[in-house]
Amino acid sequence: MEILNRLNIKTKNIKLYEIAFSHSSYVNENTSFENYERLEFLGDAVVNLVISDYLYSNTKHEEGKMTKLRASYVCQNALYEYATKWGFSNHIKLGHGEKISGGKYRKPILADIFEAFIGAIYIDQGYGVARKVIYEIVIPYIESGTMSFLNDYKSILQEAVQTHQKSVEYEMIKEKGPSHSKSFTIVVKVDNIIYGTGTAGSKKEAEQEAAKNAMEKLAKLK
Repeated sequence: MEILNRLNIKTKNIKLYEIAFSHSSYVNENTSFENYERLEFLGDAVVNLVISDYLYSNTKHEEGKMTKLRASYVCQNALYEYATKWGFSNHIKLGHGEKISGGKYRKPILADIFEAFIGAIYIDQGYGVARKVIYEIVIPYIESGTMSFLNDYKSILQEAVQTHQKSVEYEMIKEKGPSHSKSFTIVVKVDNIIYGTGTAGSKKEAEQEAAKNAMEKLAKLK
């Protein structure tokens, strides 16, 4: 698994990671597999412990401030950010219906799988390695004060281009899946030029993803 290679993890039990990436919809169609939910439960506790320990050991904040900071970096948006950045969506196992409806882009699924992945590492490699992985993936966000996953990218993009009197427009180019489980792909145009593309389970989230993609591209041009 490419993610394990990037993290220099030599697994003792690859099946744990296969479970960590197996959604319930996949297990419903492949009954010999187990879904990630039990690993997610464990990983949630490990992530919270490591970040709590980091904040206690490296800051002088009061309990209330530490609680708020921890919540910021373990919220669904944050976990989704970590999973997206590390390409977790490329490894998710989904049932047919969930796959065609864009399940691999869904924020709740990616957030859950990140925690399940940490749970798998904890069982396979122990607390020390799980802590090291969280330090590599999560702690840089805390140390830099980054909370980009809490930002409204549409507003940020609008502010970035309005000084040049440019127009910003969002256009849906693809809609997939049944009415109860759709995925939307939206592009954002600046003066009729496509700057970003986003796919998500709602139009609002897809617009935010498109705006984020546009901001990343604009940053590289500077």
